[in-house]
Order: sequence, then C-alpha cells, then structure tokens
Amino acid sequence: MEFSIQSSSPEKQRNVCIIAGVFESRCLSPVANQLDKISDGYISVLIHRGELEGKVGQTLLLQHVPNMSSVRILLIGCGKEYEFDERQYKRVIKKVVNKLNDTGSTEAVCFLTELPVKGHNTYWKVRQAVEASQDALYIFDRLKSKVPELYRPLRKMIFNVHEPQELTSGNNAIQHGLAISSGIKTSKDLSNMPPNICNASYLSTQVRELVDSYRKTTKIQIIGEKEMQKLGMHAYLAVGRASTNESLMSIIQYQGDPDIEAQPIVLVGKGLTFDSGGISIKSSDSMDEMKYDMCGAATVYGVMRVAMELHLPLNIIGVLAGCENMINGHGLRPGDILTTLSGQTVEILNTDAEGRLVLCDVLTYVERFSPKLVIDVATLTGACVIALGHHLTGLISNDNSLAHELLRAATQAGDRAWHLPIDDEFQEQLDSNFADMTNLGGRPGGTITAGCFLSRFTHKYPWAHLDIAGTAWRSGKDKGATGRPVAMLSQFLLNRSGLSNDK
Repeated sequence: MEFSIQSSSPEKQRNVCIIAGVFESRCLSPVANQLDKISDGYISVLIHRGELEGKVGQTLLLQHVPNMSSVRILLIGCGKEYEFDERQYKRVIKKVVNKLNDTGSTEAVCFLTELPVKGHNTYWKVRQAVEASQDALYIFDRLKSKVPELYRPLRKMIFNVHEPQELTSGNNAIQHGLAISSGIKTSKDLSNMPPNICNASYLSTQVRELVDSYRKTTKIQIIGEKEMQKLGMHAYLAVGRASTNESLMSIIQYQGDPDIEAQPIVLVGKGLTFDSGGISIKSSDSMDEMKYDMCGAATVYGVMRVAMELHLPLNIIGVLAGCENMINGHGLRPGDILTTLSGQTVEILNTDAEGRLVLCDVLTYVERFSPKLVIDVATLTGACVIALGHHLTGLISNDNSLAHELLRAATQAGDRAWHLPIDDEFQEQLDSNFADMTNLGGRPGGTITAGCFLSRFTHKYPWAHLDIAGTAWRSGKDKGATGRPVAMLSQFLLNRSGLSNDK
C-alpha cells in the first residue's frame, strides 16, 4: 500500500474517504466536529440518534454527506478521550484499515494522526500508523493453491498533519515505518514457512538473496558442519546431529559506518527450524508450532533488512544459527557432557534445552569480531510464557546501560520488554557434579537460569538476551508469526544512529 503525508483541511478532500474519530460518549473529535459544521449538523444528528457511541473499534461509514466533495466519511470509535493511548491508537488504525479494505475504499485521508496520544509526537503517530496498517493487511498465502482476490482493495493512505512544519518528520516516519514493516513482513514470512521447506539451508539461501540486493555494503559467510567441527563448536553440532539436514550458521556483515574500523553491533538469532525436543521429546499437542523455534533467526534477518533499506550508519553483523533438533541413534542424550567452543563443559540434563547449546557456541564465535555489543534473540524458554505471558519479551543483560537502551527502544516501538535479573543465586542452579555446568537449572526461574547459562559465554563484551518464546507467534485460530521484536531492535538501531525523531 502507498502512504503519503499532507497538511490540509477536511473540506478540501475530494474523491477519497475521510477518516475521523469519535470519542465516548458521542463526543466528536476536532476534525469530526469540522465535518459536522460543513454538513450542517448531519453527523451530530446521526451520532445523537445512536448510530455510533464512540466505543473503541465501532465504525460508521457515511456516503453522500451534505456539502462534502469526498466520496465517503468513516467515523471510528476511539473510546474515552482521557484513556486514548498508544495501544488504543494502533487498535483503531488496524480497525480502520480492515474496514476500508473490505468496503471498496481505494484511497483514504486519515485525520487520526492529529489526535493527541499521550507522550508521543507526530513522527510516532505516523510511523505507528504505517506499521499498524501493514500488519493489519498481512496474510501468508504463498502455499495455498487458491488465493481469493479483493475487489477494490485499499491502495493509498494519506496521513494529515495539523502543521505544515510537521511534513518533514511525517515523511521520515513513513520511510522508517515502511522499512520496519518490510522487515517485520520478511520475518513473518520466514517464520511461517513449514519445516520441510525452511531448514538451515533455506535460511542460508534467503541470506544470499538478501545480500545480493545490497552488495556494496554487505557480505556473507556460511559456516557448515565441517568447519564447525574444526573450530570446536561441539555444543552446536550436538544439537543437530540427529537431523538429516545440515546445521549451517549464516553470517551477514553490513558495513554502514564510514569508519570501517568501527566496532560492529552483533545480532545473534536462534534458528531451530524444527524442535522435536530430542530424546526429551515434546508432547504431540501443538508440536506443529515448533517450526517457530527459528523466530530469533527470522528476527535478525528482518532487522538486517531494515538496516540495509535505511542505510543506517552502523556496522552490524547478523548471525542466523540454523539447526534442527530431531531424534535418532546419533542424537544427544541426557547425561552426555559436551565441550563448548569456549572450552567450558556442559552436562546435558534435558535435550529439549537445546537452544542455549547452539547459542553458547555462537556467542563465543562472535568474539572474533571485537563487537561493541551483542544481542541474542531466541524462543528460548516456555518459562518466559508463564512469567510474562504473550505480551512482554524477557530481557536479560550483563550491562545495565544496554538493558536500559533496549527497554527505551521497546517502549518507543510499542514492542514491550521486561528486565529480569541474573543474580548469583540463579547461577547456582546450574551447578553440576560432573561438568562446569548443566544445561538446565530446574523449573524455578527457568527463563533466568537460561539467561545465566548464556551469560557465562559473554564475559568479553556487553550483552543482552531477548527471550521471545511468548511474543514471537500466536497460537489458536490466529496462529502465525508476529514479527516481534523486529520493531524493538530496529528502534534500538535508529536510536544508535541518531535518526529517530521520536520523543
């Protein structure tokens, strides 16, 4: 869909659908009030007749409004005015887009960007409207034999801003929003692919295709099992050795900083393209959703795309740690002891705590890049779903400054996270009688002990871990990838670049 920005008045709009808000209890927004005056009270008569109460998401589509040149007016309920926050704003935008798309409105002018959203400026409102619109329109139908076509789908959305001086920041918001939406879409597409197609080799192919579009600033490296064996990445290899699909680590190096010697930001994504649990097999209920155990890698892929599209002035390295956890006579066993790339040894208590085994070797491997900081992203623990539900990403870090940066970016992006501790008491839960540590700290504080495990491989740089087990996908009727936390990490990089206009 095409997006643009303007600064105009509602009476000047022609041959489009005008979008305006109505609050409870039947309170017209400033633009809706203007429309009412132009139409000689036509709108207020309908509102007071009970056609629209103003509750969040209620809609009233009007045609042939007196004295108006526009084809249609869509009134959207925004709830209580004093409660109108970022969550309500994005919910209203999505409802508007779906309504217009279903009713044959091909072009619309949105005046909702003029409504006050506490703590946010025009840049934020326009960018979030772009991202919410693209999210509302997302479908994954590439593997369906018959794809229904919409009659007269919504093709163009124009956001109106009150002051002409806001046009520049509005255009920046559209550019950033489109890039982030593109990153989210590609992350979702990758995550939603079935495991018989999307394996570690498929991930590496996608990386090659991405880099081919940005050859001037990027290069790739694909590391297979033979090289991993030479390096000593025995933990990573142990997870994938029961699979017929080769484990592959795909590395994207993006050079955006004019200073080629500038230390890179490294993003590491867990890419378990299917996780059976190994010998510690998962229950069959919802095991089909274990194709989403590679959402961390899909996130890194999406964020790297954003960085390239926006030409961010940073050096960034993205690592997609591709692997598959299956079952056969070569597979990992409880009781095995592995020597990691760092030289530390790990006693295996549960083969379903495999993601940390892959990540620990990658976290050691990336030391060679002398990173400014490292962030890993992983659907690591079911315990994170118990602790934070499907609303918040778990954040663990060995650097408080980095943690605060990520939390700020999460708030700005509306892609929320929660900071968890890694105190010594949790570290003790990983004690082993036979090795340097176990790969499981027990049920209590499971998300934290998983983070504690990873922290033992990150002493040489500032590091943060994002557990997205509860936020990366939805189950049930709306099953599918969410694209989180692409928005959070993109905002983090925008902040680091000094390109964000959000306040």
